[in-house]
Amino acid sequence: MPELPEVESARAAIEQAALGRVIADVDDTDTYECRPHAPGQIRDALLGRTLTGAFRRGKAMWCETSGLPGDDAGGDAGEGPVLGIHLGMSGRVMITGPDGEQISGGDPPSGRYGLDADAPGRKAEWDRFTLTFEDGGALRLFDKRRLGRVRLDPDLDGIGPDAERIGAQEFAERVGRGSAPVKARLLDQAVLAGVGNLLADETLWQARLDPRRAAGELTADELDRLHDALGAATRSAIAQGGVHTGEFIAARKKAGTCPRCGAALDRATVGSRTTWFCPQEQV
Repeated sequence: MPELPEVESARAAIEQAALGRVIADVDDTDTYECRPHAPGQIRDALLGRTLTGAFRRGKAMWCETSGLPGDDAGGDAGEGPVLGIHLGMSGRVMITGPDGEQISGGDPPSGRYGLDADAPGRKAEWDRFTLTFEDGGALRLFDKRRLGRVRLDPDLDGIGPDAERIGAQEFAERVGRGSAPVKARLLDQAVLAGVGNLLADETLWQARLDPRRAAGELTADELDRLHDALGAATRSAIAQGGVHTGEFIAARKKAGTCPRCGAALDRATVGSRTTWFCPQEQV
């Protein structure tokens, strides 16, 4: 599923290609993707506005919008509603310019769920939400599996600080406590926002830590090492195009071997997720 790096690519695409363009129409008729809003409710809130900023915390992404004359927020100098966009398991944001040129971000455009643009086999109903701009271009949420979410003024109170930006001290305070396995702590979005199963395995392998160890038993040095590994793995995945590009990820399979030492990998279930690790180096 899209993890922090994939969501960042979607946010960056919106920032690059969708800001400042007047919204002329909105297709919000998918009642599951746009719940709890009724069809037309998001449309009525956004018509005539522009997206003014694209933001992210962990896997959560949202766009601020411009005000309109007569808005309670203060007329055309005020602000409009916030548009929350969640990619779900395999969502991708696609933005076309007035000339038809497309930029996109999110789940990589490959494999079973990643049909891009107007690829053969693509169905129109897989575009679950669409903003049509006055200049003729559009922003579409492509979500074949229909697990994403679009809503106005999303509540972000339940998620922790962003995994890419958290400092070492706060990281140690939030992650390095309790009896839960350290991987489970990394995956807990209320503790730390943005880490998914692949990024957690990549990070723990880089840090040479066993994912099953109790988080509260990690030493200060081990927590520092884990924090540094998370930052490095996240930045690399953003730069390279997603968590699937991690050095450890290709080895996560039956008969997989450690990319460093060549030892056969072990498999376990941690935090209800399939977990791969090197039994020789991750202690």
